[in-house]
Amino acid sequence: MRADPILKGIIIIFLLLGFFILASASIGITAQMKLPPYFFIFRQAVTGGLMGLALFLFAYKTPYKRWKNWSVIIFVLSLLLTAAVFIPQISFITGGARRWISIGPLNFQPAELLKFGFILYLAAWFSSGRRKVSSLKEGLIPFLVITAVASILLFLQPDIGTLGVVAFSGLFLFLIAGAKYYHILALIVLGLVLLGVIIYLAPYRVERLQVFLHPEYDPQGSGYQVRQAVIAIGSGGIFGRGFGMSRQKFQYLPEPVGDSIFAVAAEEFGFIGSALMVLLFMIFAWRGFYLSRLAPDNFGKLFGSGIVLLIIIQSLINMSALSGIAPLTGIPLAFISQGGSALAMTLLEVGILLNISRSS
Repeated sequence: MRADPILKGIIIIFLLLGFFILASASIGITAQMKLPPYFFIFRQAVTGGLMGLALFLFAYKTPYKRWKNWSVIIFVLSLLLTAAVFIPQISFITGGARRWISIGPLNFQPAELLKFGFILYLAAWFSSGRRKVSSLKEGLIPFLVITAVASILLFLQPDIGTLGVVAFSGLFLFLIAGAKYYHILALIVLGLVLLGVIIYLAPYRVERLQVFLHPEYDPQGSGYQVRQAVIAIGSGGIFGRGFGMSRQKFQYLPEPVGDSIFAVAAEEFGFIGSALMVLLFMIFAWRGFYLSRLAPDNFGKLFGSGIVLLIIIQSLINMSALSGIAPLTGIPLAFISQGGSALAMTLLEVGILLNISRSS
């Protein structure tokens, strides 16, 4: 059967939108760093586009049921690669965190593979027996152990934003798989307690929480990025300044091609453009969940739903944080932000989703 044309069209729109927005958002930083104006676009096309295209075609052509056989290997490999960031000889520190592996000219972020491996393993495990998922001994406790292993590695980097995406995605997938509601409630309470401890252990996280609760707090320090992002979003008005006309991307807004790229897009395309971008993510979620529900087996249903959860939760957290309605976490916007590893893994994931749609 043919892949779903609506989902395919949404993915194409996202890719085109991502390259156009990145081209505009990178103007300021390339001028500041005295780089060629096409530097970030070229790097995104090579590191994320070419590798992502290869992964996309592989995932699109490979029957999704095979991934179930590879789930243990991929999850264990993702854990080992994520742990490898603590080996100084093959990793490096950026922004106070050790998240990247560098081998010769190749740089990649293992956490992107870990997110995928985690969801794949959960989908394979949950689909092996629905009754087991709802039990304490064979459902809740093993789920806690699996989630804890992935979370500890992300916490030690530290990469709390990705940890949040993993935790939320896993929790919702656990619910979809048939977990009992009071088990979910217990996990939410436990998560809130652990979140409080995580925030307490690092002063900069306390500062970010203060900024979220009190937007006027420390506007030139810990609150600077959110403040500039809100200024950019507000400056866009209803219709925006126009493509390429953002002012905040010129040495005002931190990470204009990364975590803050949604603010640049909102300034240039305004409220209407921002709303359309959010709507596009919502349509992607609706179509992805709809097609996953129609999959012929339980693994396809859960795997497809898990992929949609990963992409949507990450994107909503990013846009909410820059808008000031969620604490700042520092995670990229799917399809849009620079990052070869992120784009390549996203293309792999949507390739699998399209393959599932061919069987739906």
